[in-house]
Amino acid sequence: MEVEYRGLKLRATEEDPEHLGYFEYAGKGVLAVQRCESCRLLRASFNCACPFCQSSSWSWTPVSGRGTIYSWSVVTQAVHPAFRDWGPYPLVLVELEEQRNVPWRGAAEGENVSLRVIANLVSHEDPRVPEKEENVVIGREVEVCFVPLGQDFALPQFRIAR
Repeated sequence: MEVEYRGLKLRATEEDPEHLGYFEYAGKGVLAVQRCESCRLLRASFNCACPFCQSSSWSWTPVSGRGTIYSWSVVTQAVHPAFRDWGPYPLVLVELEEQRNVPWRGAAEGENVSLRVIANLVSHEDPRVPEKEENVVIGREVEVCFVPLGQDFALPQFRIAR
């Protein structure tokens, strides 16, 4: 599976299960993350092993796609030329509703394994346009949306929830 987005080639193949399932779910309008089959914790980073228990057994799990802005930054100088016309644009760290305040064994008191994902924050009207910086606020509710990139392929992004 290969598509182009803003001049970038996005590719996910059978030999790359850590990414293929993510894009397959997104193509159906569903945000999915990895769930460890041993400790049952969710993780947003794609890995072949669990960062919490090191198990290599995992499966894709659909999540709601709803959350809040945990942190954010504004990209003023795009690293890749494909995003030059977007600058400045907001990049958000979204804490998803699933797995909030779940303690991590062996961690200091108060540390948890919240499920957080990094994404562009896009306009509610058009997911191909970045949200205005003045609308980005820590704690603001957001929801996943998808930029269609071809048959059965989409890119998850976030927008402010209505």
